[in-house]
Amino acid sequence: MAATGLRYFGYGHPPMHRFRLGLEFVLSGHREVNRMIAHHAAIARMLGEQLDLRRPVLDALGAAYERWDGRGWPGNLKGEDVPLPSRIAQLAEYAEVAHRIGGVEGATRLALERRGKQFDPEVADLLALEAAAVFAELDEPSTWGAVVLAEPGLAVLLDDERYDRALAAIASFIDLKSPYFLGHARAVSELAAEAGAGIGLAGNDVQALRRAGLVHDFGRLGVSNAVLDKPGPLGPGEWERLRLQPYVTDRMLRQSDALAPLARIVVQHREHLDGSGYPHGLSGSGIGQLARILGAADAYQAMREPRPHRSPLGAQQAADELRREAEAGRLDAAAVEAVLGAAGHRVPRRREGPAGLTPREVEVLRLLARGLSNKEIAVRLTISPKTVGNHADHIYAKINAPSRAAAAFFAMQNGLLPEEEFPSAAAA
Repeated sequence: MAATGLRYFGYGHPPMHRFRLGLEFVLSGHREVNRMIAHHAAIARMLGEQLDLRRPVLDALGAAYERWDGRGWPGNLKGEDVPLPSRIAQLAEYAEVAHRIGGVEGATRLALERRGKQFDPEVADLLALEAAAVFAELDEPSTWGAVVLAEPGLAVLLDDERYDRALAAIASFIDLKSPYFLGHARAVSELAAEAGAGIGLAGNDVQALRRAGLVHDFGRLGVSNAVLDKPGPLGPGEWERLRLQPYVTDRMLRQSDALAPLARIVVQHREHLDGSGYPHGLSGSGIGQLARILGAADAYQAMREPRPHRSPLGAQQAADELRREAEAGRLDAAAVEAVLGAAGHRVPRRREGPAGLTPREVEVLRLLARGLSNKEIAVRLTISPKTVGNHADHIYAKINAPSRAAAAFFAMQNGLLPEEEFPSAAAA
């Protein structure tokens, strides 16, 4: 497994860069992996908090990688101190994979081999004893509806405000997947909704655009970071994976009756009027008005953000490029003008920061969230790396963030990423 992993280190980068990354991993990679897993659980708990989940669920998320023998991550709990849902979920995660590879016998063998070490012995013994019943219907098609029906306590009805907060929280969590997309979903959501309101769409259509903007990139979870963060040109196979993103989003959203109407908008937002888009190659009237607006908003916002192969475009550059796409017959001209009209009202974000952050700390936080090293931030801001380190320590203390990922999540939740915002319709 380690050898396979090393082959993918620095994929897409020059050989010397890949060699350096591989050497660094051999020397100290285990510590980085330990921190990554511990931070993963912490971020999962943060998402749970944003979703207003109950305290027992939050505790279980935070202990998702703890082990019965105390050798898990972050390694603060062992035995009965690990929440029971965490113990059951961890066994279920590994047993499901073992079952796919080796059937009931393979899953049972795994549970018994690791009982008393990774897994709660009582839970492992129960799985082994009742393996036939537990795995009997595992390969049958199922839905979240069936899960909820099996446990009525899961059926929580959200009002519009909590529904929107939940979508925004999940969108920000997905944007954390790559430093190049931090705050992207929220910005697209605001821009698309502002554009729709600007051309007089009905309130329910504006609301649909706002929500579609939040969920439009959920399918990015199905695209490897080796593709998303690749600094050079994508190969044919990589392009194909990227082109599946709207389709994956569509399939995800259609698992919920409440989200299915948004799927119909989102699956079309990368389609082009001339039929050159994806995933289905729709053209002309086959693309709905809301999808045309969302597509223009997404394209404009993407141009205004950095990508691994380029710096962000200036506002006028992005506007010119968007209009060229309309002139070429790919984007809808009316949608483009609506988006640019909304973007034309952009104003700088506030200079003072939340949690008592100074203007300079806000600048450093944004660059930390984007994944820049202390040396790179020092060059960008014309300060010393030591000063950057001091700022970073103060930032983490003020916002109570244990990692860069947590700091990035804080920045998005508090409107610090991306660096621009839209004024309200009243202000416009």
